[in-house]
Amino acid sequence: MKNILKINQIKKVALCFLVICTLGCSEDWLEPRPLSFYAPENTYDVASGLWGALVACERNMRHEWTGDNPPIHTEMVLTDIAVDGTTDKSSPPQDLNLILTPDAQLNHIDYNKIGWYWYEGFKGIKYANVVITRIDQPEDYQSEEERNHILGTAYFHRALRYYKLTHQFGDVPLILNEIREPKLDFYSTDREVILRKMKEDLEFAELWVPEVIDRGRVPKGAVQHLLTKINLALGEFQDAVASASRLIDEGPYSLMRDRFGVNANDPTRNVIWDLHRPDNKSSNINTEAILLVMDRIDTEGNSGGTTSMRQAVPFWSVNINTPSGNRGTTDLATNPIPQVLHVGRGIGRTRGNWYSMHTVWDDENDLRHAPGNWMNMEDLVYNNPGLQGSDPDYGQNLRMRNDNGQLLTSDSIRSWFSWPHYKVFIPDPQRVQPQGGHSDWYIFRLAESYLLRAEAYYWLDNLSAAADDLNQVRTRAGCEPYSADDLNMETILDERTRELFYEEPRKTELTRVSYLYAKTGKATASGKTYNSQNFSTDNYFYDRVMEKSDFYNKGVMTRHGNLFTMSPYHVLWPVPANAINSNTRGRINQNVGYSGAESNIPPLTTID
Repeated sequence: MKNILKINQIKKVALCFLVICTLGCSEDWLEPRPLSFYAPENTYDVASGLWGALVACERNMRHEWTGDNPPIHTEMVLTDIAVDGTTDKSSPPQDLNLILTPDAQLNHIDYNKIGWYWYEGFKGIKYANVVITRIDQPEDYQSEEERNHILGTAYFHRALRYYKLTHQFGDVPLILNEIREPKLDFYSTDREVILRKMKEDLEFAELWVPEVIDRGRVPKGAVQHLLTKINLALGEFQDAVASASRLIDEGPYSLMRDRFGVNANDPTRNVIWDLHRPDNKSSNINTEAILLVMDRIDTEGNSGGTTSMRQAVPFWSVNINTPSGNRGTTDLATNPIPQVLHVGRGIGRTRGNWYSMHTVWDDENDLRHAPGNWMNMEDLVYNNPGLQGSDPDYGQNLRMRNDNGQLLTSDSIRSWFSWPHYKVFIPDPQRVQPQGGHSDWYIFRLAESYLLRAEAYYWLDNLSAAADDLNQVRTRAGCEPYSADDLNMETILDERTRELFYEEPRKTELTRVSYLYAKTGKATASGKTYNSQNFSTDNYFYDRVMEKSDFYNKGVMTRHGNLFTMSPYHVLWPVPANAINSNTRGRINQNVGYSGAESNIPPLTTID
């Protein structure tokens, strides 16, 4: 329902938002803070003030995808699809057995963003709890619908943070109210207790959040999508089918199957390219977008851009020679062959592995892997202007080896791999050497909704229905459909790799699946079963990474000397030591495998 604001209300919204941004954007806003500091002091006596707090939630959500070394990078490189390709320093998360400890640097551009997820996750919960606690404070609601819409949106934001936290860190503190004074007695709560409360909240939100709302805000479809994930996480598979079906079959969404938007008349492109163009993501034409974060150039409150090309494109401008032994490439925009303008200046941080680059692609007609959408190093050319007139390979396509079989790159980890150009190519007019500019970004998209329902059917042993849903995504990409006999968790996760690379929080989703194998005892495609008692020492997450990754525990070492190592306990991340140590009157548990876990106590199993 449209809310007509008075002038004084507008002033209050501006003031509230200014205070929120001041709290969240001070010079040290990324520095870890104990949970006891989460005590907002603003007063929200009008409905628009509560909306201001929810804008802070949206801003908090957007930063997962923006800035240098965005947090989503950490979600990808600690899984089966990618590794951190930085090879000139010891700090990247590669030797996980050595570097991932509770008291290590867990929130830094040169390290990882595990700590970001902890502290910013609880910031998002804080903002949502301000609204939830103060929901009956305003006296200017136009209707019950308006009040419950605001409350339902706050429930969504809190549930989204807890969904991630419980699959990144397991049992965490459950905070359901605004904290207005220092608090030092937090206790970990059992993750299923947390998720059940989030399910209850989302069921309320689904009743009141509108189906159609401005892009960037939370629509009913986003509530249903998250509810489906939480139903899956709880092992309530029929409920997951039901919530996904309300979204897929009754909502205003449909997969984009025809060309649309900018570049729609370019015959060298296809619908997959269209789907991921910045101008098309939040277009009203796009019926596939469910929830997006908004980040526009020259708009107040935007970020430093996606830097998507900087992260996901190889460091192609160095470490590559011609067959004659000359330096082959440079990234100057003023070069006669300005290659950097067409692919961006990458530094090879989000480095796909052989599985995600090659073996997962099982259909040569897949539009997601088609020339122009997916890029290989051989698509680039030797563009060093110093080669003109002296090296016959100037302007020719790159080669990995010369005629004698000798490698022509001195760093194949960082400077030689393929990448999803259609996902990460974001125009960047504010930089001479583009790194990935401002763009709206998908948080939830209908393609994933189909894959979630397919997974629910898999757990229910309805493989025919699972195949039907997965094939909606697969055939849109031009692939041959799977039969029911093809369906298992491996084919579902493979399809997620093809469709959602550099888009899904991969670690969160793999850990959710791992919890379910432990909870249900269901055998995997290989016949192995798991249980909850030894989850941190024997789990599906670790086994899948070991099967798919050609880096972790394979003896691979960077030029700097870092080994790629991983252990089963990395299924859960370390809780930052500062969060535990500052909580002097309670007990936040550490995950098994990390120092401090020996002091754990049983998590809470009830909600006060």
